[in-house]
Amino acid sequence: MRSFCLYSLVFFSALLVRAQDARDYQVQTVPEAVSSQLRSLNPDFLIYQPENGDQEEKLPLLIYLHGAGGIGDEIEKIRGQVGRMTQAMQQTRPQPCIVVAPQVLRLPKDHPHRTYQAHDLDLWLAHLKESVPAIDESRIYLTGNSMGGYGSFMWGGHSPQHFAAIAPIVGGIGPGGPKDVTPDLEAWAANLAKVPLYAFAGAKDKVVPAERSERMVKAIKAAGGTQAKLKIYPDEGHGAGRLAYASEELWEWMFGQQRG
Repeated sequence: MRSFCLYSLVFFSALLVRAQDARDYQVQTVPEAVSSQLRSLNPDFLIYQPENGDQEEKLPLLIYLHGAGGIGDEIEKIRGQVGRMTQAMQQTRPQPCIVVAPQVLRLPKDHPHRTYQAHDLDLWLAHLKESVPAIDESRIYLTGNSMGGYGSFMWGGHSPQHFAAIAPIVGGIGPGGPKDVTPDLEAWAANLAKVPLYAFAGAKDKVVPAERSERMVKAIKAAGGTQAKLKIYPDEGHGAGRLAYASEELWEWMFGQQRG
């Protein structure tokens, strides 16, 4: 996890956009009936909802999963990360959308649920769908950087039915850290074959090797997936998200996807 923290800091120190709109995010808390079932998520989360003059209009939902530098029980810790991602997106390809970001709690090293868990994320998303009527459930998009990239592969690998598109950035493919590989790789790939996926990595990444994203995308294609692709920046390391989130290509692709 220490390596995860380091590479989260590398990414966000490299991203030179000032996150002015981070202050537009509101802190919300899931109800006790939901929080009592959570294993690894902070009941608090961040949400941004643009002003919507037409209350009948449905808006896309963009879910951002933070890197390990955001782990903890203080939700303010991830405000800068999600704000910078959002501002990079809005400066590149403006898109009215609801943006949300959960936080993983800091748990003991030997805790079985010390990273992103599909069980928790499914419960949290179900709460969002019930409590935010403006969400267009055919346009739910998932992205995450570093440990959040792992979370994107993992969540899509368990619950692809939620998503119109998934974009993991410099993500690992195992719960045990940057270089771990899940034994459920083929099962994840079979599920990820059902949803458009665009992964991004850095060829010089020494924290999470680009080979992890290459292996995942190869497995998805072997499982029959025809909508998975990968972009590797040849001169970038673990800070490749600096380019990915500032790329019009990513956002044009993502917001162009729609479920069913």
